[in-house]
Amino acid sequence: MARLGLPSSAMASEDRLVGPFAAGVDPEAYDRLRRRVLWAMPSGIYLLGSRAGERANLMTLNWATQVSTEPKHLAVSVEHTAVTHALVDEGGCFALSLLRREDRALVRKFVKPAEHDPEARTLAGLQYTTAVTGAPIPTFAAAYLDCEVRHRLGVGSHTVFVGEVVASGVGVPSAAAAGGAEGSFEADVEVLSGLDVLRMEDTRMSYGG
Repeated sequence: MARLGLPSSAMASEDRLVGPFAAGVDPEAYDRLRRRVLWAMPSGIYLLGSRAGERANLMTLNWATQVSTEPKHLAVSVEHTAVTHALVDEGGCFALSLLRREDRALVRKFVKPAEHDPEARTLAGLQYTTAVTGAPIPTFAAAYLDCEVRHRLGVGSHTVFVGEVVASGVGVPSAAAAGGAEGSFEADVEVLSGLDVLRMEDTRMSYGG
């Protein structure tokens, strides 16, 4: 079982057998197989930035997907017990940062709540910036999606936060990009077309959230 880097709450939940189970099956063997099938689904590993007032955090997250084209809505699933859950719920925003494959080692700094220095604008000792909402975006991000929360949906152990994308870009946000100014958007598209985004299979993690 690939459990390196999992939050303790996630590891505890994996130790419990969760039904339903068909009659006659070995629950433990079936549970192991089901988890493997779920882990086999293609998934990125991202950093989710959150803030509420002066508090801020970055955490690993792999359950994220676009769920609407008009408007542009992004859904992220966050465990109830996570510090990030409280910050997104209270602050009403989040920023999803896409990372490069060569930055895989950096995500391990954010499997637990990160130490925040608001004056230095660092989390876990690494610099961050912001776009529109104020949610942190690490300066090593390959690309970002800055979102304002529009919907909340309780789903068992997690809440799905659906955010409308209010700013997006490649690399570190700039004042021009955050304001929607015209500029190097075509060049950014070219950069994205060749971007090798970090994925779960690049790590030894089976869950980030």
